[in-house]
Amino acid sequence: MTTNRHDDVIEVTDLRRVYGGGFEAVRGVTFSVGRGELFALLGTNGAGKTSTVELLEGLAPPADGQVRVLGHDPYRERAAVRPRIGVMLQEGGFPSELTVAETVRMWAGCTSGARPQNEALEMVGLARRSGVRVKQLSGGEKRRLDLALALLGRPEVLFLDEPTTGLDAEGRQDTWQLVRALRDEGTTVLLTTHYLEEAEDLADRLAILHEGRIAVSGTPAEVTATQPSRISFELPEGYFLGDLPPLAELGVTGHETAGRTVRLRTHALQRAATGLLVWAERAGVELRGLDVRSASLEEAFLGIAREAGAQRGDGDAGGVAGAKDKETVA
Repeated sequence: MTTNRHDDVIEVTDLRRVYGGGFEAVRGVTFSVGRGELFALLGTNGAGKTSTVELLEGLAPPADGQVRVLGHDPYRERAAVRPRIGVMLQEGGFPSELTVAETVRMWAGCTSGARPQNEALEMVGLARRSGVRVKQLSGGEKRRLDLALALLGRPEVLFLDEPTTGLDAEGRQDTWQLVRALRDEGTTVLLTTHYLEEAEDLADRLAILHEGRIAVSGTPAEVTATQPSRISFELPEGYFLGDLPPLAELGVTGHETAGRTVRLRTHALQRAATGLLVWAERAGVELRGLDVRSASLEEAFLGIAREAGAQRGDGDAGGVAGAKDKETVA
């Protein structure tokens, strides 16, 4: 997606947030989000992601730096910003005895230009559950209700905090489709998520926070390009690693072997793969189990965590989950 960088609706400049006792949770964060853009904010454990988003939503003032949402300070000019944004928190905290329909009507009474109740519930697939009490909803259904309320005011800017937590695979895909449609209609979306696959699939651009600073930002492709691509295959019978073309000439930056399986790492995937295949063709051999793939966002994320662990000298990923189901804990 192409955005006009002179039409940014979220502007963050050298943002800082300090809690009691002097703990600096956000340490000079700068980024911007264009109109109609979907921007994902990811983070390792304790990265400052939630602290940053709360400042953008106007829930607290920054210790230093500047935030502008739709040209206004979201904290000091809340009256000018709040009617134009939608916020989906991690937990809605709805009255449990109200029905879904009653909850939407109550929320609509506090929302300027609210959508019709049925329209909001249809958008998130809850129309048939309108008479059910909130306490009887599943976790995934409560997340759908959270989203319906965030969309009631037809927001120009939508903040989504872990929007698909608790949803099954179908519900997650439905939510992705809805978010894409909103973005395509011009809504600016700032997304936080534990699911790296979600960010990789939805985001036009993203930033990964670590220890209160942005470690890397850009399009998903630009961020994944910071990590090497991989090629793996089985050595043909009678051949050894030294029989391959010089790995450095192929642009290979690292390799490892496990039995007859060879794994190569490279930032020049096309050159390495082409050189390897040309060699195999000339040698008249088959590279069984050949697997050629670019790095994933998960690998980029975990690479940042590993680098941080190495800098601390603890040799781990700083307590970051990520290998299972492409999920991280932030």
